[in-house]
Amino acid sequence: MDHSLLQRFLQDGSTVQPESQPSAPAMPWVRIPDGTRVRLKTDQQEGVVDGLTELVHGPGRNPDGRTQYRVNLGDQARTLVVEDDLLVLVDAEGVALMVKQKVEFRRLMTQRLRGAFSSDRFVPAGK
Repeated sequence: MDHSLLQRFLQDGSTVQPESQPSAPAMPWVRIPDGTRVRLKTDQQEGVVDGLTELVHGPGRNPDGRTQYRVNLGDQARTLVVEDDLLVLVDAEGVALMVKQKVEFRRLMTQRLRGAFSSDRFVPAGK
């Protein structure tokens, strides 16, 4: 217990309640895997998801309520983007494009993502 909580407890005799945790999403969140090629809806730039960044303040969050995707746009440029602002790039067969992943894994991830996103969120690469 940190000192400020202890002091508050001693001063007013109240009990210390644990901080409330953000409520879990109604449905499990399907995260876009690292290495997935994506296009930004706003300016059509293409990049690769390279992780999540947890935000303390600021606008927009992923369905987990805490994070935004980190997208590598090349030439060491990165940006933070919420899930709703990303389109997943797919090949001619409709399978998500991912860096350094075998087609079997890409198919599995595509199936999971298609279960979570509408069909308009999947766009052919290069168009």
